[in-house]
Amino acid sequence: MAGISLEAENAFFAARAQPRVERTHDVERAHQVAEDFEAFFLGQFLQPLFADLSTEEPFGGGLAEDMWRTLQVDEYGKAMARAGGVGIADAVLKEILILQEAQ
Repeated sequence: MAGISLEAENAFFAARAQPRVERTHDVERAHQVAEDFEAFFLGQFLQPLFADLSTEEPFGGGLAEDMWRTLQVDEYGKAMARAGGVGIADAVLKEILILQEAQ
């Protein structure tokens, strides 16, 4: 993110932290955490694909465009995960349940 201070960039990326897995007996909650993780992963995976897109005048470009595009790609990841994703949530849910049964 060119032109943004290090402190602002760190705060921006800290707000996009990966989901935390907490102990739960609710399978629906575990499924939601797994889907959130898949959404986070897909958003991170898609970021480089959109990083070098040029913007058109008069409304494109600048710092706001960089931040908006990052948030837009995160929403693409969430939409993909809600629509069934690529199977990451299923694998993560399986591991969450295995780890919780072991404890």
